[in-house]
Amino acid sequence: MLKIKDYEFWFVVGSQHLYGKETLDAVKDNTVKIIDELNKSGHLPYPIIFKAVATTADSITQIMKEANYNDDVAGVITWMHTFSPAKNWIRGTILLQKPLLHLTTQFLDHIPWDTIDMDYMNLHQSAHGDREYGFINARLNKNNKIVVGHWKDENVHSQIGRWMDVAVAYNESFNIKVARFGDNMRNVAVTDGDKIAAQIQFGWTVDYYGIGDLVAEMNQVTNQEIEATYAECKDQYEFVIGRNDPQYFDDHVKEQIKIEIALRKFLTRGGYSAFTTNFEDLWGMKQLPGMAVQRLNAEGYGFAGEGDWKTAALDRLVKIMAHNKKTGFMEDYTYNLSKGREEILGAHMLEVDPTLASSKIRVEVHPLGIGDREDPARLVFDGSDGDAINLTISDFGDHFKLIMYEVEGKRPSEPAPNLPVARQIWTPKSGFYEGVRKWIENGGGHHTVFSFAVTAEQIEDFAKLTNLEFVNIK
Repeated sequence: MLKIKDYEFWFVVGSQHLYGKETLDAVKDNTVKIIDELNKSGHLPYPIIFKAVATTADSITQIMKEANYNDDVAGVITWMHTFSPAKNWIRGTILLQKPLLHLTTQFLDHIPWDTIDMDYMNLHQSAHGDREYGFINARLNKNNKIVVGHWKDENVHSQIGRWMDVAVAYNESFNIKVARFGDNMRNVAVTDGDKIAAQIQFGWTVDYYGIGDLVAEMNQVTNQEIEATYAECKDQYEFVIGRNDPQYFDDHVKEQIKIEIALRKFLTRGGYSAFTTNFEDLWGMKQLPGMAVQRLNAEGYGFAGEGDWKTAALDRLVKIMAHNKKTGFMEDYTYNLSKGREEILGAHMLEVDPTLASSKIRVEVHPLGIGDREDPARLVFDGSDGDAINLTISDFGDHFKLIMYEVEGKRPSEPAPNLPVARQIWTPKSGFYEGVRKWIENGGGHHTVFSFAVTAEQIEDFAKLTNLEFVNIK
């Protein structure tokens, strides 16, 4: 399973020396209590570390510099407990290169009318400090997140937790490396793009390899390795031999296992967390990678077919946000245009991500009318029900565009005995006709990332962090 490092988030509380040491001590005490409760809430995927009560421009600037250079820090959370003059934040905020969340809260959730005095007002004036601090972030065009609510509120915890996942994905985006086995599918437009522009904007590194490089790796795989993985697969999946000769079935499953083992070794050695294949580039291979790709998807690798490196990188990125839960590569295939039942059938020739499965996963071997190779083994299953998102990234030459709609995911209700592929059905929440029209109108491609685990808000937050044009079809 692909893993990422143990990130942390720094918490900086804003104040000033005008109110005296007693007030600053109270600010620190309150802040530490809040951080302790947040960390104990069970809603945060990463810990929050108290960093400082920031009262001067020099101290704020130094904190932001340290955050930039500490690779364990995924982002900074700020809170204005009192009034913190925003000129103090200018230099540090300009220098900060990590995601920033402005928590708009207050220590008490009520106004203590019986005891409130000016000492209380001077200490608990987040409403005052938030406006001063918020203005400077807006003036600096800072792409920060703002979460409003009392710090004990579970909704606040959830918002912070979801933002943390986006912040970690943003940091990890600069570590995403895509291995392309073969080039893009010939004559296809939407899968192509500017790899240098993507590396500048998102941090993605995209490297080309001839399919012969993978074949050479496959030739080093041992029978012992294949048999061990085969036994693992027999425990994990239902083997459906069907009309195949049992030996034929086993041989073709083991060929996919050989591809899987070779791919994993190749990707691990090169530090790659995403990859592409192309059915037009299969020199020296007996089968188009199918089950091999799907099993790597289940481990967290990003993927897209036909050399589509943009979608492969996006897949890995969203999997990071989702902690690899119910998220994967998808392709729009066929419409149901029956009145009142309009929906989209998503699938692919072979490589739908098994994290999306709701049914028992089966291993099947069938002919594939593309690629001109042997019958490949693949994982066959039905997708899931529930709220989901579907998104794609397109290159318009002078900029990238992220296009998305929220959907109602549906598990197929009809059997398809002659369609031995994984299936996921969905309907855009904007309405089928409006959703499809606007998707096409905005230049959305047929390769997408489909996720039940990530929200539209998180995708919007990432787009904002990277200055990426974002279209949410509603």
